[in-house]
Amino acid sequence: MPKLYPKEFREDVLRVARNREPGVTLEQIAADFGVHPITLSKWLRRADTDQDAGPAPCRASRPSCARPATHPAPGAGE
Repeated sequence: MPKLYPKEFREDVLRVARNREPGVTLEQIAADFGVHPITLSKWLRRADTDQDAGPAPCRASRPSCARPATHPAPGAGE
């Protein structure tokens, strides 16, 4: 069973990995924190995916996303 890491720990490791100095490898950072380099790579990829994921695009074919119908003002067109 994989080892679970607290959210705060993962966030700290990701912050260090993203702000690393030139020449510092992900393998070095992973070793410093005691995680496997592949684990760190997965965390980075997942965090990037989570940041890019916004609300699901709305499709006009769904009634909740369709433009509201415009109704003529009362008394217009009579």
